[in-house]
Amino acid sequence: MDYGLKGKIALVTGTASQVGIGKAVCLTLAKEGCDIISTDINLTGAKQTADAVKALDRKAIALKADVTKSSEIEEMVKAALKEFGRIDILVNNAGGNTKLLEPFLESNQETWEKDMALNLYSAMNLVKAVIPGMVERKYGKIINFSSIVAKLGIALGSYSASKAAVSAFTRGVATQYGPSGINCNAIALGIVKTNFYAGIGGIADQIFNEMAGIAPLKRNQTAEDIADAVAFLASDVSKNITGQCIHVDSGLVML
Repeated sequence: MDYGLKGKIALVTGTASQVGIGKAVCLTLAKEGCDIISTDINLTGAKQTADAVKALDRKAIALKADVTKSSEIEEMVKAALKEFGRIDILVNNAGGNTKLLEPFLESNQETWEKDMALNLYSAMNLVKAVIPGMVERKYGKIINFSSIVAKLGIALGSYSASKAAVSAFTRGVATQYGPSGINCNAIALGIVKTNFYAGIGGIADQIFNEMAGIAPLKRNQTAEDIADAVAFLASDVSKNITGQCIHVDSGLVML
């Protein structure tokens, strides 16, 4: 299927990890014909991902930005627009958690504020930076990242709350900017073997195995599975899909 993405410009955040979802998204979109703006707080890693895109004969630049700081987001977007002139696709992949499995009574407001800044406010400020150009051109695709923990309730804490807020934010953007030709959707990730979950520690493998055993498809996701969903939502094949949160989780959430 031709996704119609040739020549589109995609900005992807959180691209430094060479085993992460951000890099997989960049490569998948590049294979579909996109040119890529690879961004991360770790510029070295973002450059490595940009180089991998260039090896696929697509244009790519790497830019540094701490997505928890609106001023750095604004400067990064300005640099991207100076290079490419427009941004057609925004993928808000950057995210994380401060203490994923911390008991609620041991948490504090500082932890919650950090996770809200990284997962929700970063997406909010990135959308705010790129959407004026999309409105002007009457075209844009925005893909935010939520998580299955926003719905399952398996973690009572700042990470799950921030990811639930991302879903609500997605619906708001879709409603307000749909008349301007902009699609905004979210992907709720199931467990993926990246550095993010490796940070859980010694119980990571046990959690991976248990999740795969519970899921109807009896497997977990790969970074490429998530990237394929991003490509679909970034394409005009999905032009009538907006305000949705699509779970890529091997069926886990429906149980």
